[in-house]
Amino acid sequence: MIRDITLGQYYAAESVVHRVDPRVKIIATLLFIAELFIVDDFKGFILCGGAMALAVAASKVPLGFIMRGLKPILFILMFTFVLNIFMIDGHILVKLWFIKITKEGLLTAAFMAIRLILLIIGSSLLTFTTKPIILTDGIEKLLAPLKAFKVPTHEIAMMMSIALRFIPTLIEETDKIMKAQQARGADFESGNIMQRAKALIPILVPLFISAFQIAQDLAMAMEARCYRGGTGRTRMHAMKLMRRDYFVAIGLVLLLGLVILERIYL
Repeated sequence: MIRDITLGQYYAAESVVHRVDPRVKIIATLLFIAELFIVDDFKGFILCGGAMALAVAASKVPLGFIMRGLKPILFILMFTFVLNIFMIDGHILVKLWFIKITKEGLLTAAFMAIRLILLIIGSSLLTFTTKPIILTDGIEKLLAPLKAFKVPTHEIAMMMSIALRFIPTLIEETDKIMKAQQARGADFESGNIMQRAKALIPILVPLFISAFQIAQDLAMAMEARCYRGGTGRTRMHAMKLMRRDYFVAIGLVLLLGLVILERIYL
């Protein structure tokens, strides 16, 4: 289960999506999330799902790798699905004692599940196709206007990038600790919820210690390289919008327009 968490991981490939400017990809991700909440019926999800399918196909990231990232949220998906089925009133399809399943409940449950799945895939595709350092530069460029208000944009972008970068590292460290504890006879699978929670204590303590050690090593490495923040720093590769970036931007505007028109008129 731990290794199924793919958030923050970068998948190396030669694709059009990988070469798109990070600023465009960040804006695209935010617009796609907004579109998912604008949509109010399944026809709108067909538009969003079709656009996401094209992006996934163009990214050359294997579908299995993307779907693996949904496993950790499977419990949340099932919980929200079941909750919507039983809690929403409407035309009753099945009734057993006080439990009833309605048509409206099934439709709402499916609607919320599809929205959550598309939300996770759309957000994950950004980190799958963008290197952490490039993502940092993109965030900093987008936040550049805030410098006029004395906002430390470079530091904010760096912190966000480091947080995403070390998610896979901490996941790998957690997996190592769990295997070491299981080799010593620890049991994380059996027992009730309280027993399983107590069994996690031998994992959390060394994980916190390891996380602090990683943070200290990173700080020392940055200091040894004379890192002093964003003032006066230059980049090896300057960001420049290409023709493909403008095509992607036009496509995003068209998709947003279609989603809004579908909600208003269809």
